[in-house]
Amino acid sequence: MERLKHVVTQIAITPDCRLSELPLLHRSLLPLLSLASSIYRFSLFLRRRLYFSGLVHQRRLPVPVISVGNLTWGGNGKTPMVEFIARLLDEAGIGPLILTRGYSGGDEAKMLHRHLLQTSARIGVGANRIATAASMFERHGYVNSCDTLSEKLSSPYKSVSGPKDERIGVVILDDGMQHWRVLHDVEIVMLNGLMPWGNNHLLPRGPLRESPSALVRADIVVIHHADLVCVPDTQLRMIESTVHNIDATLPVFHSRMAPSHFFEVKNPHSRLSPRTVQNMVVLCVSAIGFPNAFAQAISKIGPLHVDRLDFSDHHLIQADDIEMITERLGRLKHEFNVEAIVVVTEKDYDRDPVILKQLCCLKVLVLCSSLQIMPLSAWTKENFRMNLKKHLIDSLQEMNKK
Repeated sequence: MERLKHVVTQIAITPDCRLSELPLLHRSLLPLLSLASSIYRFSLFLRRRLYFSGLVHQRRLPVPVISVGNLTWGGNGKTPMVEFIARLLDEAGIGPLILTRGYSGGDEAKMLHRHLLQTSARIGVGANRIATAASMFERHGYVNSCDTLSEKLSSPYKSVSGPKDERIGVVILDDGMQHWRVLHDVEIVMLNGLMPWGNNHLLPRGPLRESPSALVRADIVVIHHADLVCVPDTQLRMIESTVHNIDATLPVFHSRMAPSHFFEVKNPHSRLSPRTVQNMVVLCVSAIGFPNAFAQAISKIGPLHVDRLDFSDHHLIQADDIEMITERLGRLKHEFNVEAIVVVTEKDYDRDPVILKQLCCLKVLVLCSSLQIMPLSAWTKENFRMNLKKHLIDSLQEMNKK
C-alpha cells in the first residue's frame, strides 16, 4: 500500500509535459486515475450543489467560525496557521475552540495541545465536528453575546481585569474548506508556494481537492513556504496574479515556517539550537504532506549533507521502516566517515514517539517550528490581525441581525 501511495504521489506532482519521463508502471495507471478524477469532479459538483442550494442543511454554530483550509493535499501550513490564529484570539481575550478530525495517530491534535497548553484554546477531536462542538460548548460554555465579542475584537489589548473568561468565543475549523456541514464566517485558504496547483488535476490524478476557482469563496489567502520559493519575485507574483484573476479584492499574505529549536526524542524537555545540525550529516525522515519543504528548511540551516526518507502522509512508522532508516544511516556513515543524525518533524514525533525510541543508539532530533507572516507586499502580521478581526466583526454584526 505504501508503494502504491508513493506511485500516485509521484504522478500527482508531475506536470503533463513530463509524464513521458515516468516509469511504465506509473504511466499505466494514468487512465484509471483520470477516470477516478472525473468521478470525483462529478461528486464534488453534486455535493456542492446540494449544500449551496439548501437541499442539504448547513448548521450555524452559536459563535463565529473561522475555516482554515486548502486546495491541494498536504504541506500547505493549515495546522500551523490554526495555531497562529488561536494565539491571536487568545491575545485578544477570546477563547478559541479548534475542531480537528484527528487523522491517523492524531499527530496534529497532539502537537496543537502541546503548543497551546498555556493558552485559553480548547481542542475538540472527532470526525463529526458538529457533535464535537456541541459537546465542548456544553462542557465549557460559549460567549452568546455578539456585543461582548465585538468589544474584545475592537480592543487592541487583552483584557486582564476581572476573572478569566473560560467560555468559547470563536471556533477554528482545521482543514475546513471542504467541510460544508458547518457554516463558515471567515474562509482562510492556504496555498503551497512551492506547488500551488500541483499538476492542475483533481484527486487522485492530481493533488487538487477543488479547482482554483473555489478561491471565490475565500476571504483571505496565504501563500505558505514563501521563503523557499527559488525566484520569489516571479513565482509569488504569478500565484498572486492567478488569485486576483479569480477575485481582485482578495488580500494575499505570505508565510513561512521559522525553526525555533530541536529536542531529542530521548529527552522531549531538551531544547537545542537550530545550529546544532550545522556541518553534520543529516537524514530527514518524514511522513508529511510535503516533505520537500522540510528537507529544504533543514538544508538552509547549514548541515554538511542532507539525505531523506519520505513516507506517505500520516504513515505510521513500522519495525521494517526502522530497519530501513538504520541501513540508510550505515550507508551515510560509510560515505562520510561520520555518524549521521536523524531529524523528524513534530508531526512525525507526535504520531508515535515510542517507535522512534527504537533508534536508541542513535541521535534523533525533532524540529520545532512556528508559522510567521512574512512582511511582503506591505502585508504584515498586523495587517493579517486587523483583516481577521474585521471579518469576525462583520460576521458578528450579521449574526446580530438574525
